[in-house]
Amino acid sequence: MKIAYMVVVFVSTAVGSAVADDSLLTKKFSVCMDKSDGVTSSMLDCIGKETTTQDARLNGAYKKLATQLTPNRKKQLITAQRLWIQYRDANCKFYADPDGGTMATVNASDCVLQATAARAKELENFLE
Repeated sequence: MKIAYMVVVFVSTAVGSAVADDSLLTKKFSVCMDKSDGVTSSMLDCIGKETTTQDARLNGAYKKLATQLTPNRKKQLITAQRLWIQYRDANCKFYADPDGGTMATVNASDCVLQATAARAKELENFLE
């Protein structure tokens, strides 16, 4: 395990906005982070790409779940999802401390990634 990946694992643990669970993330992300060599812009690129992947996963689970619900439960899901997005965005924005240097940006981006992956898994669990 290279230092860059260890930094992100540490950041993920420190962020605490979602349960940092590397099993939720793709192998491609791990490889990308290893290749980033701790360069902030490279790490942010890796996190951004994985967030796009996890967001697609989340949207797929959400859409599939919505088709399985009664109209009343679907309204509940819509409300819960909108509130979850507001929470995620506000919570992760807090990590972007303007006095926190470049790691604050990595922390905030990783917060969004971890929260999105955890929410995708949460919605997938309703499908099982």
